[in-house]
Amino acid sequence: MKALRWYGTGDVRVEDAPDPKIEDPRDAVIRITSTAICGSDLHLYDGLMSGMEKGDILGHEPMGVVEEVGPAVRKLKKGDRVVVPFTISCGSCWFCQKTLFSLCDESNPNAEVARQMMGQSPAGLFGYSHMLGGFAGGQAEYLRVPYADVGPIKIESDLPDEKVLFLSDIFPTGYMAAENADIEPGDVVAVWGCGPVSQFAIQSAWMLGAGRVIAIDRVPERLEMARSRGNAETINFMEEDVYDRLMEMTKGRGPDRCIDGVGCEAHAAGSFDAVMDKAKSALHLKTDRVHVIREAIMCCRKGGTVSIPGVYIGMVDGLPLGPLMNKALTIKSGQTHTQRYMGPLLKKIEGGEIDPSFVITHTVPLDKAAEMYKTFRDKKDNCIKVVLKP
Repeated sequence: MKALRWYGTGDVRVEDAPDPKIEDPRDAVIRITSTAICGSDLHLYDGLMSGMEKGDILGHEPMGVVEEVGPAVRKLKKGDRVVVPFTISCGSCWFCQKTLFSLCDESNPNAEVARQMMGQSPAGLFGYSHMLGGFAGGQAEYLRVPYADVGPIKIESDLPDEKVLFLSDIFPTGYMAAENADIEPGDVVAVWGCGPVSQFAIQSAWMLGAGRVIAIDRVPERLEMARSRGNAETINFMEEDVYDRLMEMTKGRGPDRCIDGVGCEAHAAGSFDAVMDKAKSALHLKTDRVHVIREAIMCCRKGGTVSIPGVYIGMVDGLPLGPLMNKALTIKSGQTHTQRYMGPLLKKIEGGEIDPSFVITHTVPLDKAAEMYKTFRDKKDNCIKVVLKP
């Protein structure tokens, strides 16, 4: 089969790879019909994630048609059309029973490696390093899906791929980010970043009762999408100071809820902390650039909540722990418990409450995946979300 494979920083290639096979009775193999490039894939592309090996197949936002199932699979059959969540979860461990699917105790065969870095291992993930399982990803023609009765959701309507594909990751991720923010009716919600996850966090904030949503970015087309599709007020951080503007917009109180949809490669308009983060990353003195978390903590109103769906990888310094504690802030974070949200959010799509395809700006054949990684990373050609067609 053809697949997008990783060979080092900035080096991904579409080439031949072994076809996946049933390896466990609970497996399924699907033929991919649509798959997408995620912002967190760029952390792999930029060489920030440990545990990558040459030839690894990337991608964790796939859907397709079931080609084969293992003998223990009961809920799927050949020909079923499914969306596959990026989290791999057994469905029966203590965490899965509490619907904390991204914390599954059983799905990461390399749990000891993750434990040494994090204290405990989260779930295995598709296409996201050997520390998180070494599972082949979904930017390919075919995909092996472990625990096939637990993860994939069947699409039994004739909705096009583009309307349901993002149930695999970014729609549930944006929704959980808004849910983690503890939004109360009428709240002012500030969202850092206007990439795809943040676009869904904006939509979800309205669903959960926000009174105002303020979106922060520097890329004109992303800000425009937040305004036109998300009904958000916007701040371009290259043109005005975010803290000062948010204080002005909230009469000095600060936003009630803050969402960091950026993650470990945050940019800022020349602030000292952002410059130091970038320098330390370049010298491998630390991994993550955390300007957004610092800014969100300083901007959030007293007693508010900071929600972190943005992906972080390693250690940080300069975290304003004193302001966080003295302002009595709540911090909530985590990889998405995708399986918890797929069914309810599919109903919202089927009911016409939202059409997730609004974020798509580029649809290209899988063969063009390598060049689209660069276009997406460099924010060229008004690129916000790329869908690949094997």
